[in-house]
This record gives sequence, C-alpha cells and structure tokens, in this order.
Amino acid sequence: MSAEKRPASEDPSGGQLVKRQNIGSSRALTTRSNGSGNSGALVQAEPRTSGIQAPVMELSGHSGEVFSAKFDPTGNLIASGSFDRNIMLWRTYGDCENYGMLTGHKGAVLDLQWSRDSEILFSASADMHLASWDLTSGTRIRRYVGHEEIINTMDISKRGEEMLISGSDDGTIGIWDPRTKNAVDYIETDFPITAVAISEAGNEIYSGGIDNDIKVWDVRKKQVVYKMLGHQDTITSLRVSPDSQQLMSYSMDSTAKTWDIRPFAPTERHIRTFDGAPFGMEQNLIRGSWDKDGKKIAVGSGDGTVVIWASDTGKLLYKLPGHKGTVNCAEFGTGADPLILSASSDRTMLLGELK
Repeated sequence: MSAEKRPASEDPSGGQLVKRQNIGSSRALTTRSNGSGNSGALVQAEPRTSGIQAPVMELSGHSGEVFSAKFDPTGNLIASGSFDRNIMLWRTYGDCENYGMLTGHKGAVLDLQWSRDSEILFSASADMHLASWDLTSGTRIRRYVGHEEIINTMDISKRGEEMLISGSDDGTIGIWDPRTKNAVDYIETDFPITAVAISEAGNEIYSGGIDNDIKVWDVRKKQVVYKMLGHQDTITSLRVSPDSQQLMSYSMDSTAKTWDIRPFAPTERHIRTFDGAPFGMEQNLIRGSWDKDGKKIAVGSGDGTVVIWASDTGKLLYKLPGHKGTVNCAEFGTGADPLILSASSDRTMLLGELK
C-alpha cells in the first residue's frame, strides 16, 4: 500500500519519497536482431525512430514472472505487474527510471489498466481482489471485493462514465463503478473467464474462456447477443481495435484472429487468422495488443519472442527475440513514437523501437 519512489534531486529524508536502492533498473541493449533476417528489425542503426535512450532498453527489478505491462494514455509512463505481488512504475524515456512500487496485493498481479487521466491505476490479482491506486501519493484507494476465485483479466470503459469489467475463474464477469468497493452487477457464465474487453460504446462486453468461444454480451440485459467460434483452445487475450470495428483474439491454440464487431456485420464475423506465435508449455495467459493506428497487432509467444503482424494482410512483420522465457504480454506504445513493450516470465521487460 505504499510506493517507494526514487527521487531525482530531493532530499529523501525531508518528504514522503522513500529512497530504496535497487528497486528496479534499466540498461541499454546494443542490438536486437529480427529472427526473419531481412524485414524490419530493432537494431542500433541510423536513423533512430523514437526518443527512448537506446533502440532497446531492458527493465528489471521484479523478483517473479511479469504478467502485465501497460503504457499510460500519454505513453510517458509504464506500469508492470508480477507474480511477486508488486506493481512497479517506470518512465518510458530517459533512463527508464523505476520511480515507484505499489504493494498490497496478496497474490500475483495478473492485469492492469490506467485511468484516462493517468492519475489512477487499476489492478487485478490472483488474491481475488481488484484494487485502485492513487499515483500521486502511491497509496491504495480502494479494494474491490466479490469475486470468489482468481481474477484473470480486466478492462476499462473508453468513454462515458468510468466502468471496470473483470473476468474470474469463478465464471463471472464483474461490472464495477470504481467509486464503490462492491460490484454493480455480475454476468454469470458456465466456465472460468480468461479474457474480457468492453466495446467503445460501453454497451457490449466480449469474453473468452476455457470453452474456446468468444461471447458478446449485452451489458444491460446480461444476455449473449452472439458468439464468435473458431479457436480450438482457451482464449487468453481480447482487444478492441482503435476504430472499434474489430476484435483481436489470441488463444492457447497458438493463433491470433481478428473479428468484425460492427453492429450489422455479416453472420460470419471472422476476418483473418494469424500464425507464427507458438503458445509453448506454460499455461500463462498471453496477451496481445493493437498499435494506435490499428494497422498492426502484436502478441507474446512461448518461444520468448514478440510477434507482430500487419492486421490487414496477415503478413508477419517482426519476430523479435531477446527474452529467456515466455513473453506474457506485448504492448504497443500509446504516444507518438513507434514503441513495443514486452513482459516475460524471465522477470524482465524489453522496451524497443520499431523501424
């Protein structure tokens, strides 16, 4: 429930900032070759495409697997959640300074979401609770109670009243007003929920679970509007595209897929299948993302790489190595620079620029 921050020049004894050595660190990596040989790659070569300190930065400090890492809406900050039960806060630019740590969860931190104004962070944990954190003071605002099993996943509304949704092994989807500790409502399902996303308008929720199906729920009626079928194993990631017209899914069947989620789309909503990101032996819930233009999708992979495709053609653009364990999430930068962030079971994150 506290944040140990690393002050730049302040006297640490005179305020609330607590200096703590070796919370986290970063270092520049000189090269990161692209396994495919000739298409674009992350390498130390001119011209540089971003303002980060080096083409690839390694962020280390977690003492357990890193399950979730997210840029804030400005792209200037990063939050990461780990098996070590801690959330670490980082600056994207400069030395990638680890400026704070949020402690208080009693289980692994499995998913994170930033508020729209970047002032509050929300977390989902294996301790069966969600939490909200004041990033100015580093204190926990609220703990959200009601789920009866591990909370695997969460999402936050994009517009209108702020709303959180969560998916749990207890088979329910929680709907939360961040201002109150108890859920506004629950949607009951028959299987553990491993991935959720909320539509741009906030009227539909997309869920995936161990039954391999993507279900689309009417939030108000709590009923399934339609299903999207095609995955052969547990769905681990769901993300709505920036233009809100497509849904990206990734599954333990080692494929990503895109789906047409427009209201009057054809009955066959499947658009494209993306291969090349093997799931691997671990049963972690690997996450993917869209770039801010909706032209690329990225997912983590069990072979320690980040795989990036062109969303319109399915062409493999990058297969980025560097991790020594499963890559549990791959996130595109939310700011102006073409950045990719990966978090791994090897306890590190890599922040790199795309050419």
